[in-house]
Amino acid sequence: MVYNFSPGPAQLPPGVLREAAAQLIDFRESGTSIVEVSHRSSSYEEMHRETMVLCRRICAVPDHFAILLLQGGASTQFGMVPLNLIRPGSSADYVHTGNWSAKAVEEVRVLGRNYRIAASSADRNFSYIPSGPELNLDGSAEYLHITTNNTVYGTQYPSLPDSGGVCLVADMSSDFLSRPLTWEKIGLVYAGAQKNAGIAGLTLVILRRDLLQRECPTTPTMLRYSTHVKSHSLYNTPPVFAVCVFNLVLHWIEEQGGLADMERRNRRKAELIYHVLDGQGGFYLGHAELPWRSQMNIAFNLRDRGLEPVFLRDAENAGLRGLEGHRALGGVRASVYNAMSREGCKALADFMTDFARRYG
Repeated sequence: MVYNFSPGPAQLPPGVLREAAAQLIDFRESGTSIVEVSHRSSSYEEMHRETMVLCRRICAVPDHFAILLLQGGASTQFGMVPLNLIRPGSSADYVHTGNWSAKAVEEVRVLGRNYRIAASSADRNFSYIPSGPELNLDGSAEYLHITTNNTVYGTQYPSLPDSGGVCLVADMSSDFLSRPLTWEKIGLVYAGAQKNAGIAGLTLVILRRDLLQRECPTTPTMLRYSTHVKSHSLYNTPPVFAVCVFNLVLHWIEEQGGLADMERRNRRKAELIYHVLDGQGGFYLGHAELPWRSQMNIAFNLRDRGLEPVFLRDAENAGLRGLEGHRALGGVRASVYNAMSREGCKALADFMTDFARRYG
């Protein structure tokens, strides 16, 4: 048995993968592949609309929010957010918690928009999430930007922070659909689909409709949120196969009991691995500080760094794939997104226990 712990693109639920393969050959019994069907056809438009309805229902998205199915990855949102939401003479706050927040900050800088770093966890190599008095918030900021889960360093907001009444913008690329959201705190969320929501090529954006009033008239048409709201995300050819897979993932989540059940499952899966991480007398060294541990990405080193290549080699031979840590941190990283089974997490936990016994 092979278990895929890749940080993304990540594994899909087996049933979704089988159904996606079938749609690739014959889309909804149309006799045409999903990658060949016109995005203006009634069969595709029906699925497109159904996907938005499913997303709104499963995520409990209020009516005053718009749901967009876009391209360009979350990295394009690093630019679209300030282009659409920072008005002339205004500024935005950013919390710096790792590689992806750094990229978001760099993009707002390149665009020449005003911004502030409201807090940073760089002082402890991004092992925690700044909160409470560590947040130096500007009450007049256009928004507060956060990255809810940090794939490289294995940290995660346990809940959305208090933004002091400022619009909260959240990059949720690696924990979207992993737990319920409290929309009262949110102005805009965005997420690349390839972690929990499907495959690369689709980016989800969910934003409060009143934010469309901030739009700058010089923003290029394709980079305006209003363009895609007005066209129901059909202004140009959407990533049709990625939307189809997202649709199948949403059906799968609903069949599993929804986001509350998904959150409980994810917590129990991660606990299997953290229990071993903490229980081997310091043989393993987790990177994230306890209150900020991610339920999606578990990053750790071995006390003896020389054993890390051996660990990764033996894990690969045992069918535990995609465990190599990010180059910024090294070591090991187990990504346990929604589709990772409890059996996969137990297999890794058992392997870690046995490896510590053999080499400790």
